[in-house]
Amino acid sequence: MRKRKRSFNAHQVSAPANIMLNAFFVLTTLACVLPLLLVIMVSVTDEQSLIQHGYSLFPKKFGFTGYEYIFMRGGAILHAYGISILVSLAGTVAGTLVMAMYAYPLSRPNFKFRKSFTWIVLITMLFSAGLVPWYIVYTQVLGLLDSLPVLIIPYLMNAWYVLIMRTFYRSALPEELLESARIDGAGEFRIFFTIALPLSTAGIATVALFTMLVYWNDWYLPLIYSRSPNLNTIQNFLRQMLENVQFLARMSSQMGGVTISLKDLPSETIRMAIAVVAVGPIIFAYPFFQRYFVKGLTIGAVKG
Repeated sequence: MRKRKRSFNAHQVSAPANIMLNAFFVLTTLACVLPLLLVIMVSVTDEQSLIQHGYSLFPKKFGFTGYEYIFMRGGAILHAYGISILVSLAGTVAGTLVMAMYAYPLSRPNFKFRKSFTWIVLITMLFSAGLVPWYIVYTQVLGLLDSLPVLIIPYLMNAWYVLIMRTFYRSALPEELLESARIDGAGEFRIFFTIALPLSTAGIATVALFTMLVYWNDWYLPLIYSRSPNLNTIQNFLRQMLENVQFLARMSSQMGGVTISLKDLPSETIRMAIAVVAVGPIIFAYPFFQRYFVKGLTIGAVKG
């Protein structure tokens, strides 16, 4: 009993080490949370108070001028939100399925051309043809200019996420399980959809969240491929609004005779309000994916 107790205590974390670890994680959490809180508090600070006292977690005077300026165009905001939600959902589902299907054969040792297709993926990470061929293909060859698919198709494949899924398949799918399904007469598509996908929920959820972040935060594709305001995503719409505010602020400071006063332009608070409006839905979506991240970290840690 004494030996067993001593062996058990050898694996325990000492009190000083436990304090240091807790302090480290507390500091890490504060480093992540405090900037977000600062952005939120600055967005509800009065513009003149912000100019006089600077950024603070405890505003001297509250004001919602930034949000009022944004939601003056409430209809356009809601339409841009709708486009972003549609593109994010459709792109996440389609992109995750495409990458999961591409990564699955790369993880199987009995796939003859897995090394060749892995090199194809790796080459796309190292080399890029550039913007001009990219633009020509989508506008001239595929004819997708000013269309909804052009906001979805370019991000359907991501080489890094394919490699993540390939590694996850290798650790989560025993070859013996798949071989037994083949012996029972199951084809590769049936094995993929009925065995591989259900056992890879954590990896798929992780890739899906990363893909959703790419689509939600994207303002580049609407800027390049869209000429219609009806295809504005929320990120591109807010970018245009911020550029307009900065332009008016510069003009009002350079031209003394204009009727627009610099103090009436929420040039500082609107930046933070735009950040809050843009990041809000993703913050609320993250808790639903958190348990899959925890499961993904523990898969493969125990063998038996």
